[in-house]
Amino acid sequence: MSENNKFGLRPIRRALISVYDKTGIVEFARELKRFDIEIISTGGTATVLREAGVEVREVSEVTGFPEMMDGRVKTLHPRIHGALLGLRDNSEHQTAMREHGIEQIDILVVNLYPFEQTIRREDVTLEESIEQIDIGGPAMIRSAAKNFRDVAVLVSPWRYPDVMNELREYQGKLSLRTRIELAQEAFSRTGAYDTLIMAYLSSKFSVAERTQVGPARGGGGCYQEFKLEELANKFNESTENLPGRGFLLLQKMSDLRYGENPHQKAALYDRGERGGVAHAELLNGKEMSFNNYVDADAAWQLVCDFDDLACSIIKHTNPSGVGLGTTGEEAYRRALVTDPVSAFGGIVAFNRTVDEAAARAVIEIFTEVIIAPHYETVALDILRTKKSLRVLRTSGTPTAEGLDYKQISGGMLVQRRDSHRLKREDLKVVSRREPTEEEIRALLFAWTVCKHTKSNAIVYAREGQTVGVGAGQMSRVDSVKLGAMRAQLPIKGSVLASDAFFPFRDGIDEAAKHGIIAISGKTQRVKFARGRTTAVLKGAVVRGTNDRYVLGARAGQTMIVHITAREKNAVFTILGPDGTALEGTQEGVDAIDWTGELPLSGDYSIWVSPSRGNATYTLEVTIR
Repeated sequence: MSENNKFGLRPIRRALISVYDKTGIVEFARELKRFDIEIISTGGTATVLREAGVEVREVSEVTGFPEMMDGRVKTLHPRIHGALLGLRDNSEHQTAMREHGIEQIDILVVNLYPFEQTIRREDVTLEESIEQIDIGGPAMIRSAAKNFRDVAVLVSPWRYPDVMNELREYQGKLSLRTRIELAQEAFSRTGAYDTLIMAYLSSKFSVAERTQVGPARGGGGCYQEFKLEELANKFNESTENLPGRGFLLLQKMSDLRYGENPHQKAALYDRGERGGVAHAELLNGKEMSFNNYVDADAAWQLVCDFDDLACSIIKHTNPSGVGLGTTGEEAYRRALVTDPVSAFGGIVAFNRTVDEAAARAVIEIFTEVIIAPHYETVALDILRTKKSLRVLRTSGTPTAEGLDYKQISGGMLVQRRDSHRLKREDLKVVSRREPTEEEIRALLFAWTVCKHTKSNAIVYAREGQTVGVGAGQMSRVDSVKLGAMRAQLPIKGSVLASDAFFPFRDGIDEAAKHGIIAISGKTQRVKFARGRTTAVLKGAVVRGTNDRYVLGARAGQTMIVHITAREKNAVFTILGPDGTALEGTQEGVDAIDWTGELPLSGDYSIWVSPSRGNATYTLEVTIR
């Protein structure tokens, strides 16, 4: 670079253009011709340019070889890659280029086969996906990007205007700074492209089963003996373990005004999944903010967990109210009445088309966002009367399968997506009184809402309607109190769901004060400290309910159970892995001791309940 050329300008005399996405390519090529730049092109791109009156030279004229194998081989040739890789200030390179008739290429314009779009199609076959793996394009991009000191490379149509402006500014030349920026974008593009292909094929072929497929007759590999889709179906019966290596591919969709707080920068990225809130269409209102997206997703995920028509109202990712109904308006008003104060400025989601009545109900109070799969025309007109109301239309339910990621300092936590839905047959009644069918439906509803509430999570509910929600408290009993305090409907006669075990009786006692009639919660598994065979647990249980403790044991081992009940009113039952009760149920004494040899291997359940009133107890379990 000379002293006078402080911008590292390189003249552009020859271009190679080969693009799948033809957006803006004719205008860009015409601009190149203004500077007498020769254009080499391939196949469909050359046809489009010629039809637009742009003079081009076929790549086959340069290489001396025709395109072959359905276009799979056309640019993989020394006269192409030598023209991109040859260093302009290296005399040996220049001599080799002259000896072999290689003319330098100064700018490469390439975008790749649409592999990402292809694999998103629900009906795509493995053969179709593999056919969209670009080979020549990434090879040329990497050659040009490696030689950024001499060659410019464009991989996206949105960059065309910038390059055209600089060509005009410097009379057909490009600066080193621009070439470096373009090279960085090029390597980013090929890296993401290759990673996506690797991740896709890894999802189709497990390592263990891939090693079982040997070459078929004729050396053609598995392609000659099996259809690829059949192989994919076979290999996709995969392991339950998480992958040993993971990739998170992100493509920026838009910049956001700011992040969770005003001083944080933020953007929205595409993860390659179909539908969802990220791809929702904004039909009205201001641009979505970072927090709008977070809350809208929480609201949408919640309503999609119901088969019936559902409405959720979310504030700061927690439900202020959820309702089911035969109409959208009924579902909305059932959700709203739970906590109308917190609903102000909230996010509203429906899992059905929004009609006129529902739209009129929603605009009665200030709402930040409404999201639904569709809107009747009249409903949309009503919602648009509120200029600041963001109206989102999304498609498809949240993807059931997949991984969720949580970033921590120095790493990433990964878990399988929580797609579990509690069903009637999953419930086990542990109280003496059988719940009614209405109570069962209320418990299932409460549990579903509880799944989408931040822990410690408590949900009071009736069938198809929340009564009170206590979320995000450090103490479970505080969540019980908070849910009752915020309730606008009578709690008496409602049910309660808790997202985890009650460690002490205070939470249940507090809920019982308000007249709940049933509780849905998790079972506690007994864990023994390393090197120990005895575990001590403390609990409390109220009339009509049971605590359940589960522990694994082997046949022939001995279990020793000791319970001390303060009120001398404890009852306990032990069920084996087959559900059969072991002999020795005891009740009504201040201390209970039971010892027995276990007949089966598997999980044993210890049920503790009061014979009268409430019971506070200590449970000691030993396995030998």
